[in-house]
Amino acid sequence: MNEIIFLVEEAPEGGYSARALAESIYTEADDLPSLHEQVRDAVRCHFDEGKAPRIIRLHFTREEVIPV
Repeated sequence: MNEIIFLVEEAPEGGYSARALAESIYTEADDLPSLHEQVRDAVRCHFDEGKAPRIIRLHFTREEVIPV
């Protein structure tokens, strides 16, 4: 596996949550720099040494509600 993809959403209470699409990995952070570090750390912890993907891809989604 060369890369892992995370779906990133803005949390309702502020900050961000990130969930891996192909693995059971989830993390949260207050800001983007912290999210980058949290995602890296979660990937390092999840995979055995030498088995982790080389690239982490963050896919940001944003939900917006507007009145009709």
